[in-house]
Order: sequence, then structure tokens, then C-alpha cells
Amino acid sequence: MGVDLAILNANIVTLNPKQPKAEALAIKDGRIVAVGSNSEVCEHLGSETVVLDLRGKTVVPGFVDCHVHMTSFGRQLQTLDLRNVKSLREMKEKIRDYAEENPGKSWVLGGRWDHERFAEKRYPTRWDLDEAVSEKPVFLLRVCGHVGVANTKALELAGITRETAIQGGKVDLDEASGEPNGVLREKALDLVWRVVPKPSVAELEEACIQACQRAVEEGLTAVHWIVDSAEELRVIQKLWMERKLPLRVYLGVPAKLLDGAARLGLATGFGNDMLKLGFIKVFADGSLGARTAALKKPYSDKPETKGMLLLSQRKLNSLLLKAHRAGWQVAVHAIGDKAIESTLKAFSKVLKECPNRDHRHRIEHCSVLNPKLVKWMKRLGLTASIQPHFVVSDFWVVERVGVERARWVYPFKTLMTEGVLVVSGSDCPVEPISPLLGIWAAVTREEFIEENLTVEEALKTYTLNAAYASFDEDKKGTIEVGKFADLTVLSEDLFKIPPKKIPDIRVEMTIVDGKIVYERSF
Repeated sequence: MGVDLAILNANIVTLNPKQPKAEALAIKDGRIVAVGSNSEVCEHLGSETVVLDLRGKTVVPGFVDCHVHMTSFGRQLQTLDLRNVKSLREMKEKIRDYAEENPGKSWVLGGRWDHERFAEKRYPTRWDLDEAVSEKPVFLLRVCGHVGVANTKALELAGITRETAIQGGKVDLDEASGEPNGVLREKALDLVWRVVPKPSVAELEEACIQACQRAVEEGLTAVHWIVDSAEELRVIQKLWMERKLPLRVYLGVPAKLLDGAARLGLATGFGNDMLKLGFIKVFADGSLGARTAALKKPYSDKPETKGMLLLSQRKLNSLLLKAHRAGWQVAVHAIGDKAIESTLKAFSKVLKECPNRDHRHRIEHCSVLNPKLVKWMKRLGLTASIQPHFVVSDFWVVERVGVERARWVYPFKTLMTEGVLVVSGSDCPVEPISPLLGIWAAVTREEFIEENLTVEEALKTYTLNAAYASFDEDKKGTIEVGKFADLTVLSEDLFKIPPKKIPDIRVEMTIVDGKIVYERSF
């Protein structure tokens, strides 16, 4: 019996130091069984073998996105997208057009707006939205997802008034009238989400399917899928049972589901090679763009605030210890240096009380750092889960924190040099889901260029390092015999093309478990 699939005449980048390059490989039952020359692989061919002649195209280990909100991404494809809007006038026009084109939708939802790109350089307000649509509720999130704006109808349905207060969030008030101006921050967003009609199971399924299709088109063979609810988990499980998941899924579960999962005895690793439980997701602070990331010193462009911690030190300590003892990997969203410091204190306490476990805990984003914090992360054995495309989108970083602190925002190279394991993701739909854009951003930043990664370093954050972060380093992350046949085929060689041309590379094919799940049409 021959192998199932053979790839010949390829430029194979294995990331296996014992055999860095090859021109052919063979796959049987979803595993790589041979890597080498054309002649060596041809010895494994049989009458039923499918042979792919790649004619010099590049093959790399399958890309893994280590931080992505897949269902939100799919839902985004079904809602109003304001990502590239340049003014409040344009925003109003798009809201009005969307409402007219979708008369059956009871709410106008979506967003991804960034006021830093607006000509007016300010947040939209309820009154801006009312000018566009007043007869139905409108609720639109900022690109970071930590701030949103609601029109008057939505505020009324949510019961939000000048007296409304919520721990871990803020309802902005108009300076003149003292009334809510529609801008909601952090947990105040939940007040509106409670009254937004929940999507049906069919809508959630369609959103997940669309997101998965887009993911494999970008060369992804696995995602660390952050979910928001038990309903979402059930939908993902249903898709797996119906064999509708085209890529591997490592689940990020919200902290609110920890107690229920622990009572059932569920923990990191439960599942199978296509779908398994990953980490518990915890929020320590907000975002830099919204100025809700918790900083030790005030924001340079708004000295009256330092952002906000979403959990007290005591609560964060308790939550992380509970998750750790229950056998969970923990991923803490911490962007500001104060939030990162608080997170490191909590992990220090956890690992002191329960040291003998291969935890592979993570800090998501870990944006505003300093040398002390980096060394502390290394001592604790924590993983830095970064989003390289932030260096492109967060063009206002120097304004936010000043030059001195900006030098330590997204210090990718320093993290690696100090020995911290670094993995990459998109945070899609905050950023594009493309790993190639992430690699490009990591190697070509124009400010603080000393923090640029090499192409190999950046590639490893999406492959080898990502595999380690999900306890799969023996199964994927490199191209070698015995590992999963998860492969991404590219039109050009990442290592030979000028770095600024990386976004021009096309994904030609995506292979998961030895099966072609995407092939570019010509």
C-alpha cells in the first residue's frame, strides 16, 4: 500500500534543525511518513497515491493563530463594518445605508470604527448615531472591542441613565447636560448586550463556518478559538460532530464558565486532536486605544487617567489559583504595565503554592512592558501571546504613552532574547486574520526597529512555538516524520522575497490532517 498523498518539487521549510530543507514529503493516514528528496519520497508511491507537483512553491508547517475570536469574526461578516471609515460624516452615511439595505434587522450592530482615523479625532456619540438612525437601536463597537457607542434607542432599551454605574466599566456623560453621551466602556457594554437579541443557533453555525473558511483561505491549519458562551461551545462541538470543522481548534474558555467546567472535571487537554479544551481566559484590563489599559503612570495624551484594572489583586489571585488547581492553562488579557505587573504578582503566588505542574500559562497582548517585567515573565515560565499587526494599527502609541514608554510597547525581540516563549495571533476581528500580514508586521516595523524579528523567528511564533503553547510540540509545528500533515503552501519563499513584499505572497493551498481543505483557484 502506498501513501495517500505525496508532494514533489517543492521548497519545503521544515523548521526541523536536523533537516531544515527538503523537496518532497509523503503523507499517510494524516501523518507525515517521509521527508526528503523526490527520489526518496517516490519510493513510497502506490497506485492510489495522489501526487502534487508544486513546481517550486514553498511549503511551511501549518500556520496557527493563537488568539482569535472566530465566532465574532463570522458575525462581523454579517454586520456593519466601519473599519476604514475616515470621518463621522462617512460613518453616519454607512449606518444609514446599512439600515436601509437591511430592513429586516431589528438592530444595527457591528462597528470596528477607530476614532483615531476620523477627521474629527473624537468618539461618535448617541446624537451622531441618532442623526443616522433613530427609529431602531444602534450599537457599534470600537475596533478594540473595549469601547462602544449606542444611540438613544439602544440606551433606553438597556435602561442606561445618568445614574447608571457598573463595576469594571464606565458610562460616559455629556459635560453640558450630564446625560449619557452613548459611549460605554468595558463592562458597561454588557448592559446593552443583555438586551440585544441573541443570534439563533443557525446564525451562530453559519458565522463559525464562514470564519473557518476564511481562516483556511489564509493558510491557517489551527486556531486558538476564544469563545464567549456555553452556547458557542455547543455550536463548535456540533460542527465537529458533523465534520464541518476544516481546521484544528484549541478552545479559550471565558472565566465565567470555570466553576461549571471544574464541577464536571473538565480541564486543559480534554478532547481530541481536532477539538480540545485549551485555556481559561481572564481579563485584567482594557485596551490602549480606548485608554482603558491599566498603566502605572497617566496616559501622555490624557493625563487625568491611568486606565482601569478590571479585577482587584485579591480577586485576580483567587481566580488564577482556582483555575490552576483545576488543571487549566490560564491566559490573562493584560495590556498596560500596571495590569501586567498585577498579573505577574498573581502568577507568582499561584506557582509558589502549586509549583509542580506544566502549566504553560500565558499573557495575552502583554503590550506595555519594561525590562523588569520581561525578566519576571521569563522567571515564571510564562508565554507571551502577541498580535504583531498591532504595531501597524496602533500608529498612535507614542501619543498615548510618550516616547520613553513607547520603546517598550510590543518589544518582540527583547522578549525572545530574554528567553520568553512568544506566540502570535491576530485578535481577529480586531485585526486581519492573515498570518502573513502578522509576519510582515513583525519583521518590518519602522519605529523601534531594534524590536523587529527575523522572518524565521516570526514564522516560528505561528508554528513551532504555537504548537508548544497548546501542548502539541510532539505532534505539529515542524515538518518531520511522525507529525500531523498540517501544511501551508505559499506562492513565494518567505526567506527570499524582500520583507516588505510579504503581504503579496498568496496562500496556494492549506492541508489539515493530510487533506486539502483549501486550494486557490486559478
